[in-house]
Amino acid sequence: MSRTAGAPPAPEVPGQGLPRRAVLVSMGALLSGMLLAALDQTIVATALPTIVSDLGGLEHLSWVVTAYLLAATAGTPLWGKLGDQYGRKKLFQTAIVIFLVGSALCGIAQDMGQLIGFRALQGIGGGGLMSLAMAIVGDIVPPRERGRYQGLFGAVFGTTSVLGPLLGGIFTQHLSWRWVFYINLPIGLAALVVIAVVLHIPRRATRHRIDYLGTALIASFAICLVGVTSLGGTTWAWGSWEVVVAGLLAIALLTAFIRVERRAAEPVIPLKLFAIRTFTLCSVIGFVVGFAMFGAMTYLPTFLQVVRGVSPTTSGVHMLPMVAGMLIASTGSGQLISRTGRWKVFPVLGTAVTTAGLLLLHRLHQGSNNWELSGYFFVFGFGLGLVMQVLVLAVQNAVSYGDLGVATSGATFFRSIGASFGVAVFGTVFTSRLRHKLDTELSGVSLPGGISMKTLESDPRSIVRLPASLRQEVVNAYSTSITDVFLYAAPVAFLAFLIALFLREDPLRGTVTVPDGSETVATNPVERSPHDEVCRALSALSTREGRRELYEDITRRAGLDLRPASSWLLLRVQRYESTEPVALAERTGLPLDVVLGAAQELEERGLTRREGPPVLCTEDGTRAAKRLSAARQAALAEMLGDWWTPDRPTDLTELVEQLSAELCGSDDEAPPGEAVEKWRPDPDSPPKPPA
Repeated sequence: MSRTAGAPPAPEVPGQGLPRRAVLVSMGALLSGMLLAALDQTIVATALPTIVSDLGGLEHLSWVVTAYLLAATAGTPLWGKLGDQYGRKKLFQTAIVIFLVGSALCGIAQDMGQLIGFRALQGIGGGGLMSLAMAIVGDIVPPRERGRYQGLFGAVFGTTSVLGPLLGGIFTQHLSWRWVFYINLPIGLAALVVIAVVLHIPRRATRHRIDYLGTALIASFAICLVGVTSLGGTTWAWGSWEVVVAGLLAIALLTAFIRVERRAAEPVIPLKLFAIRTFTLCSVIGFVVGFAMFGAMTYLPTFLQVVRGVSPTTSGVHMLPMVAGMLIASTGSGQLISRTGRWKVFPVLGTAVTTAGLLLLHRLHQGSNNWELSGYFFVFGFGLGLVMQVLVLAVQNAVSYGDLGVATSGATFFRSIGASFGVAVFGTVFTSRLRHKLDTELSGVSLPGGISMKTLESDPRSIVRLPASLRQEVVNAYSTSITDVFLYAAPVAFLAFLIALFLREDPLRGTVTVPDGSETVATNPVERSPHDEVCRALSALSTREGRRELYEDITRRAGLDLRPASSWLLLRVQRYESTEPVALAERTGLPLDVVLGAAQELEERGLTRREGPPVLCTEDGTRAAKRLSAARQAALAEMLGDWWTPDRPTDLTELVEQLSAELCGSDDEAPPGEAVEKWRPDPDSPPKPPA
């Protein structure tokens, strides 16, 4: 057979030996866990006005969102490294338990302080769900199928971004806002049981020097910064000692973080990344994207429910055009980038459209009709969608292989911090503007018994108890306070547009493909190893369209005039010494006429011969198959670009070997009783880096 004798054994293949049913059930449980974390980023928004009316504390409304985002962002890197060290199954179960405990406590919270604290606990668990679910996919699914399954996670994020606002409105209106949190319990418990029974992950411990101090410092810095922006001008006067102390503490923590990261063995954010121009610029743009996206998603439902007077469910429906614009632009830009290789135009255009969208949102008022609302929301979402795909892609394209994982999570980290910061700033502007507007509109006015200025600020439902003559004034105060927020955010988005102009459009590597939804829609900075990132990108070859393009390429490189299906079949015949086309079609699920047509072409060209049903290689066929094999290795090496150097890491070589072997024939395609050995590269024709 055409295998290298005496080759050392290749590493264990992920997912090998797991029944397909076990893989599917395990994936369902992982998707359920991911669904919980993804849903909680959006489902709360439409319930916030009702929560504030029940618990009070409108000035602290932003912290309901911010607490979750900060906790998840700070905890995500730790979950990933602890999973490598101690095993991911138990940690994933722990993350579910923490998330469910936080959800139950949020549901029974009696005041805003309790809810904010419990949301932080929920966020710690949510960060683990996001990080570990993506890593476990790599433990149970082989590289050739990984892209297909990881695409499901992107679909979960896309779905939850649509369903989140809608479900939040339905639960709030027809049950209680507390069901926004209670709904997590049955889903999470089911996922916990399935994972305990079905999920079996091979234990491969990887030691890490975990940067606990760096994580604590950056989280504390973020809390101080968000505290100043959210409490300054509302709870604390801007010149108060509390604001000064919090500001000085934030500066001290940032300074300490930089010093710690310079000495850390495995820093949370390697400072050397900031020497890369593209990483720095994309981090700033990502910060602005998170700032605008989550700030708007938090306060638009308040505008719809308080100013327009619609129900929570209807406000969720009104949010759908924004989500649709985001998903359409994100998907469309990703496809265009994949086809053309050009990407700089999208962050430039996206930040410009986002700026225009914020200015349009500023034009909203109580009398705006539904077409205006939908159009403005769509434009704003479309602008965000144009930027979201590109930032991660540009960063991955700019860094070395060794920094691929931390750079990817770093790009998302700044979007997470931007989201927390944006929600806090939006909240401060809204609260201070509302207080000023109410003071102006109601100065000298006698309010009905039981209603005070404080009541109107903290409980939007008290507006209906006002006389008609006063009610309109208060609604106008809410309207202008919210829309002024978008006006103040527009210059920040425009600054991102100016920064995007300075991006340098480097040619894309073949492995740098459009990231999935977990990296573009989510805010939690999920970190995967460089090996996992390259595997995710190369696993696009697992799709039928991807395989066809690859076989077209390697056939051309080999100088053969064959159809892609014929090249595919020739490699399998050469690998297994013989194969039966009809049986192969049944095992692979390919159309029988395609496989028979390929077999006929190979026989007519003298590359194979028949001995009854089996098809065998001729001498010419064996030589042609070797040329295809060498071309396949060269094609994979070229996709890796400047990562495929003589001093490349061993795991990168092993990944190319494993993918090359799977493209030549998987376990499912082997003849019955034929053991599939690990493919090793032909020592006479090793893959070479492209010229």
